[in-house]
Amino acid sequence: MSTSARVSIDPEPAAGALQRRRYSIAEKRRIVEQALVPGASLARVAREHGVNSNLVFGWRRQYQRGLLGGNVQPTALVPVTVSEAPPVPEPAPTAPGILQLQLPKGRLRIEGAVDPACLRVVLECLLG
Repeated sequence: MSTSARVSIDPEPAAGALQRRRYSIAEKRRIVEQALVPGASLARVAREHGVNSNLVFGWRRQYQRGLLGGNVQPTALVPVTVSEAPPVPEPAPTAPGILQLQLPKGRLRIEGAVDPACLRVVLECLLG
C-alpha cells in the first residue's frame, strides 16, 4: 500500500433528514395556473403536486405581481358612469325678525336673520 493515498469521507445525511425541494419558475407557474382555473381548489392542486398549500399561496401572489414571468392576471374593472352631482339645496333664507326663547336660566333674544345651523349650535351649548 502506498502511504501517499488520500482518503475522503463524505458524511451520509441523517436517516430523518429531508432534502429541501427546489422548484423552477416554470414549475411554480404551471402549478399556480392550475390553481387559478375557475372552480379549482388551491389546496387540491397543491396536494396533487405534493406541495404545501401555503407555498402555492405565496407563488400565486408572486405570479399576480408578475414575479414568475408569464401573463399577469389583469384586475377586473367595473364600469363607471359619470353624472353631474345633484344640486345641494341651500337653506331657505330666514326673514329678519325677533326670536325670543325662555330658558331655565334666563331669556335668549335674537334679532335679525338667523342661520339655522348656528342657532342649533348655540342652543345645544346652552341646553347641554
